[in-house]
Amino acid sequence: MAYIVDLRSDTVTKPTESMKHAMVNSALGDDVVGEDPTVNALENKIATMLGKQAALFVPSGTMGNLIAVMVHCSKRGSEAIVGETSHIFRYEQGGAAHLGNVLLTTIPNKPDGTFDLDTLEGKIRGSDIHEPITSLVAVENTQNYCGGKVLPLSWLDELAVLCKKYSIPIHMDGARLFNASVHSKQPPARIVRDCASVSVCFSKGLSAPVGSALVGSYHFIEQARRMRKMLGGGMRQAGVLAAAALVSLDEVVPLLALDHKRAHRLGMVIQGLFLKSFTVDVENLHTNIVLVKIQPESPITADQVLQRLAQVSLAETKGDCKTPNDEGVIVKGVQFNSKTIRFTLHREITDEDLWLAIMKITYVFKEIDAGVNK
Repeated sequence: MAYIVDLRSDTVTKPTESMKHAMVNSALGDDVVGEDPTVNALENKIATMLGKQAALFVPSGTMGNLIAVMVHCSKRGSEAIVGETSHIFRYEQGGAAHLGNVLLTTIPNKPDGTFDLDTLEGKIRGSDIHEPITSLVAVENTQNYCGGKVLPLSWLDELAVLCKKYSIPIHMDGARLFNASVHSKQPPARIVRDCASVSVCFSKGLSAPVGSALVGSYHFIEQARRMRKMLGGGMRQAGVLAAAALVSLDEVVPLLALDHKRAHRLGMVIQGLFLKSFTVDVENLHTNIVLVKIQPESPITADQVLQRLAQVSLAETKGDCKTPNDEGVIVKGVQFNSKTIRFTLHREITDEDLWLAIMKITYVFKEIDAGVNK
């Protein structure tokens, strides 16, 4: 059987042995009525880490973002302004509109994940009775679709000044907030200082099996708890899950720098091949996500490349890509669009896994490049 290196996402990780032990031995209670001690401990810990008053444990980041939008935009006729490549807009099925009656108005993201603040100011509405009321601005940090980019702190500060001018709260989709903290060498509390609410994912990069936290003021979390119940997110003895999240904060967050280092190494190798068909913007590779761009004029697509990476040729088992059992290597990635492949590094990818992935990717990329550039 071929050896598989799974670089599809940092959500594919399994719980650590410490997490399993903590889950089995966690103190439990009914969290819907606030009586699960492990959930309470997690909520207190993450709120303190982010410099906020309170937190709410929710099943997923998507639910956390939806609850935040619904709480901030509770007045009918409200809109939230989000980046056009944001997770809230691209990957959450329009839940804000479908379930929250909130209009999502998009603004173009720049390559670094930010957006133009003058453009944002021009989009703010509500003084005219014909218009919806801009009630929220949401940002994503790190910005997934832009390649795990970390939003500049100076830009966040300028955004805060603008939003304060119009009394509009900021929500941060911080699914990978701790990756942003590691890269910027800033505590997470500083990054989210001016955000009214923040969502943080424990199963994305941190190896916990389930769960996110929504963080904000006491009043915001009180309202968010009601929304969670309405959406079916009220969990009973949820300490079984919260226990793993607590371990992730103590044991996995300190390891994120290794994911970044390995991602940079992978990007450097691919770019160092100097192929006509494939490029990586290594200079702007911030965290654990590597985006491989296929040249627009190339006839090949990301899907075709991923299909080839999932195959093992006879020549590979006798050459550089063979494993100790001579069965070859399969590398899994994600197609972002027809000309972009995403590889995501995570805790379960060792140096040996990375080396095998590099051998396979090098072999396949050279093979494809030679085929289309004869």
